[in-house]
Amino acid sequence: MPRRKYSPLPSVWLTMVKLRWAAAGVTSLSDSTSTVLQQARRWQAPSLSADEDNVGAREEEGAQLPTAAQLEALHQQAREEGYRQGLAEGLREGREQTVRQINQLDQLLQCLAQPFEKLDSQVEEQLVTLALAVARQLVRREIKSDPGQIVGVIREATGLLPVASGKVQIELHPEDAALVREVLNLDEEDERSWHIREIPTLSRGGCRIVTSTSNIDATVEGRLNQVIAEVLGGERVVDTEA
Repeated sequence: MPRRKYSPLPSVWLTMVKLRWAAAGVTSLSDSTSTVLQQARRWQAPSLSADEDNVGAREEEGAQLPTAAQLEALHQQAREEGYRQGLAEGLREGREQTVRQINQLDQLLQCLAQPFEKLDSQVEEQLVTLALAVARQLVRREIKSDPGQIVGVIREATGLLPVASGKVQIELHPEDAALVREVLNLDEEDERSWHIREIPTLSRGGCRIVTSTSNIDATVEGRLNQVIAEVLGGERVVDTEA
């Protein structure tokens, strides 16, 4: 019978397999450890300065300065807002200043009006006085050139008397009295109904008619005053010069 080849016992064989496997595992572990160390050598920790730069860049991006167009828009907006505010304030101040100037002008006109009113009154009186003087001189010159005008004055004045006036007294300047007697040829009977009284203070060219019921002023001054009163709307100046 052939002799069989020797083979280890199952337990011994199992032990040898474990030892081989363990040796192989150690070799694989060493290889893995070597690989990890190489990878560790190649890997480097991130730079803190780079992170800071990134953070700064992000902050700069978040706080980016406005562009020129944005600055111009902001400037234009501020300018328009300032213009509107200035315009409103200017209009308000202008209105207030206008009201003050109007009040001042009104006060000034009131102050100026009073002297002008007085001046107008004074000038008016002076003009009337001058007109009276001129008219009086003209009347006197006219009477001297035509003394017979006194007769017409007397007839006009007596024509204003009522029909039944009774005895009539005519007051005349002495020179006019002599002229009237001569022109009218008054006799004693006429003298009884027409009494002529000489008044030296009367101006020539005028007379006064007096009856028991009437009194007519036909003197030169009286007629001038009547004309002036009609022109001025009231008897403001009375000419009393003889």
